Amino acid sequence: MNYSREQLTEARRQIDSTLHKLREVVRTFEAKEEPGRYKSQLTLARRRIEAFTIANALIQRELDKTE
Repeated sequence: MNYSREQLTEARRQIDSTLHKLREVVRTFEAKEEPGRYKSQLTLARRRIEAFTIANALIQRELDKTE
């Protein structure tokens, strides 16, 4: 499937925003008095960060091809 440069750029912008929010979630849970209580939420957030980071890299690869 082919996407326009504008679509890829907007997708990347949205992913960056989500990554920022997820990183804040991780910081918040880690700062809690008992971070172990939030182990599953922390694991989920970290996995999502990894997935979105990969997605961003793939989008960047596509953007680099369109230059």
